[in-house]
Amino acid sequence: MDIYKRILAKAAEYRDYTAQNLSKLVKTRSYSSCEEDVCKLIVSLCKEAGFDEVRIDGLGSVIARIGHGSRSIAFDAHIDTVEVGNMKNWKFDPFCGDVKDGLVYGRGTSDQKGGAASMITCGRILKDLGYDRDYTVYFTFTVMEEDCDGMCWKYLIEEEGFKPDLVVSTEPTSCRLYRGHRGRMEIRIILRGVSCHGSAPERGVSAAYKAARAALAIEKLNSELQPDEEHFLGKGTITVSQMDVKGPSQCAVADYAMIYCDRRLTWGEDAELAIAQVRKAVSEATGDCPDSFIVEMPNYEKVGWTKKDYHQELYFPTWKLDKDHMLVKAGVKAYEELYKKAPVVDKWTFSTNLVATTGRHKIPAIGFGPGDEAQAHAPNEITRVDDLEICSAFYAALAYEI
Repeated sequence: MDIYKRILAKAAEYRDYTAQNLSKLVKTRSYSSCEEDVCKLIVSLCKEAGFDEVRIDGLGSVIARIGHGSRSIAFDAHIDTVEVGNMKNWKFDPFCGDVKDGLVYGRGTSDQKGGAASMITCGRILKDLGYDRDYTVYFTFTVMEEDCDGMCWKYLIEEEGFKPDLVVSTEPTSCRLYRGHRGRMEIRIILRGVSCHGSAPERGVSAAYKAARAALAIEKLNSELQPDEEHFLGKGTITVSQMDVKGPSQCAVADYAMIYCDRRLTWGEDAELAIAQVRKAVSEATGDCPDSFIVEMPNYEKVGWTKKDYHQELYFPTWKLDKDHMLVKAGVKAYEELYKKAPVVDKWTFSTNLVATTGRHKIPAIGFGPGDEAQAHAPNEITRVDDLEICSAFYAALAYEI
């Protein structure tokens, strides 16, 4: 029996094992910066699966290893989740972890503990098959991605010197092969006015009205942004996500306004360009000189479960990999060998940890994961057990194909 048939057989054999592991992960709540319990569970599951090494890094991520090759590939899954939101929108307990009718139910099943469960099974498959190829295979179960995508990897690379040769993100792709996504950044605008009594607003300068004009200018800017030259990643976007207006009292003209923006960056766009665009748009809309108001990129300040003091600016660079890159070709070949058909090759709409590994540090990467992007952050989140089996097999096959 060739290696691909053996991998498929093992993935099928461990189908229920993978689903039950995902159920355990879902039942263990792990909001961003509060992942200690799920990290300890993952350490236990990896040890039970026979991994050669399992450790926790300084920021709290779990790093597991199989093999002793001269080169390395890392499969990555973030194991934090967003919160559940309005419980009235849920038809079941978000942390039930139920497995029924070919589905696993609960927060994180698609985004993205399903990828983590498939990675654990992949490791078990590789151990069963006596994997001894030239690539050391790492499995990174990373923290705080939902709050600050890529910071976990920025820490690993820049502080601990852990820099694999290749990376595979297991974020949800509906079992398609992804080779890029837009970057993103967060932008904060601070506008000032002059307060006066609300009975005579003409005596003051309203920061609220400036903010309203600025917000409409941001809307216009979004409509003017252009797609990348290749038309692969699509156009950049910007939207106002929060606004705050204040004055001395409820009976006064507002003298302070804050606008917070989510900016998605296509290929060729960066933080400097995006901030300059916003500064120009706001200046033209309000009539204020560009140096009379603030346009800035905030920092992420939250501390994780290990209490490590580590932060970064809220900038997450765009990345993509050429369709002819060896890693993309290896992914296509592995899928074809397993399933006798070519995979769909595409891109994510949202952002992942690859903003750090590939956007910042230029490590070649692809994505392949169970579940659907549309399930991410949504109520009634589910993933398919079929996807878990497919991904477990694909990860193992890729380790042999590269």
